[in-house]
Amino acid sequence: VLGTALVDMYAKCDKIEKARRVLEELPFRDVVSWNALIAGYVQLGRCREALDCFDRMQNEGFSPDTVTYLSVLKACGITGSLDLGQALAAEVNKQGLLHKNIALGTAMVDMYFRCFAVEKAREVFEHLPMQNVFSWTALISGYVQHGLGAEALKCFRQMREAGIHPNAITFISVLKACGIVRCLEIGEEVNAEVRRQGLLRNNSVVLGNALVSMYAKCGVIHKAAGVFEKLPIRNVASWNALIVGYAQNGLNKEALKS
Repeated sequence: VLGTALVDMYAKCDKIEKARRVLEELPFRDVVSWNALIAGYVQLGRCREALDCFDRMQNEGFSPDTVTYLSVLKACGITGSLDLGQALAAEVNKQGLLHKNIALGTAMVDMYFRCFAVEKAREVFEHLPMQNVFSWTALISGYVQHGLGAEALKCFRQMREAGIHPNAITFISVLKACGIVRCLEIGEEVNAEVRRQGLLRNNSVVLGNALVSMYAKCGVIHKAAGVFEKLPIRNVASWNALIVGYAQNGLNKEALKS
C-alpha cells in the first residue's frame, strides 16, 4: 500500500519517471499500483506509454478493474486505438460493469467519438442503464467535435426534457454548437442561464471565451465585444476570440486595433 501511494504521489505531481521507477522496484505489484502509473501517463498525454503499461500489467497476470478501464478507454480515444477500445468495451459489457458505474459508459461514448465512430458512440449512449449530466455532455461535446452542431443542440433539448441540468462544461459545448449553426436564440438562452447562475465568476475563463466566440460567429459582434469587456478574467484565447470575430465580420480595423 505504501509503495502504491508513492507511485500515485509521483504520478500526480507529474514526476512520471520516478513513479515508474518506484513501481519497478516494488517487491509486490497489484492492479492498484499499475492503475496509478497508467493514470499518470494518461494525465500527461503520454497515452502510448499508458497502453504499454496496460499490456505489461496483463502479462503479469493482473485483470483490469473499473479504474483501469476508465484510464485505458481515455488513452484509446486520444490515440485513436479503436480496435482496443472496442475490445475493452466488449469486456466491460461482458462483466456487466456499466450497471455499476455510469462513468464507464461516459468514457466509452467519449472514446468512440474520438475514434470517429460517431454512430457507435450514440448507440452506446442510448443503451446506458442510466444517463446523467456527464454522459449527456460527452454526447453533446462529441457531436461538436465533429462539427455536427444541429445534432448537438438536438441532444441539448432532449437532455433538458429529461430533467438533467447542464453544467458549465455542457454550456461550453452548446455555445460552440450555436456558433457552428449560427443559432443565436439558444445562444442567448445559454448566456442568460450562465449569468443567472453566476458561472462566469465561478468557472474557467473558457466559458466566457465561448460566449464571445458564439456571438461573433452569429454575426452579433457588438454583443461579443460587450461580453468580452465584462469578463472577470481574460487570456490570450479571449483576445483571439474577439479578434477573429472582428475579422470574420469584416471589421479589420477593429481586429488590428484589438
